[in-house]
Amino acid sequence: MFKTLKRKKVEEFIIENRENFYRVAYSYVRNEQDALDIIQDSIYKALNSVEKLKEIKFIKTWFYRIVVNCSIDYLRKNKKYSNFLEVEQLEKIECYEDYTNLDLKKNLDDLPEKYRIIIVLRFFEDLKIEEIAKILDENVNTVKTRLYHGLKKLRVNIESERRS
Repeated sequence: MFKTLKRKKVEEFIIENRENFYRVAYSYVRNEQDALDIIQDSIYKALNSVEKLKEIKFIKTWFYRIVVNCSIDYLRKNKKYSNFLEVEQLEKIECYEDYTNLDLKKNLDDLPEKYRIIIVLRFFEDLKIEEIAKILDENVNTVKTRLYHGLKKLRVNIESERRS
């Protein structure tokens, strides 16, 4: 009975937040179809391991962690992402529909993954530093440092583009 209730809560949570999870997966692979595959795999894994969710109040970090892990696994299995093609560079601009500033989109995509994912989780998914640390399995101070350095790199890149 409790497992069914928990499963129903997980299903509702996933449906309500599906766009957020898609953005996170997309920030890793930068390809619409691959991001959708990652989300499908994440949902499958979550529903098959719903009993591992100890308390429903941790659902947010639990499912984000699954999405991040599935994204990383996907990248490991598909080495093609080490060298992006020009077509994929164009696709990434189209798929970040919620981001309004093209300079921001381009420069965010150019950041190293360790900075980009933290910025996406913090500012586009509105997660707290502590939640990001749990999702990424990192120390809170590491997340804060990467956020600071990532934002600094982002600002420098945008300012240098505006000058040129």
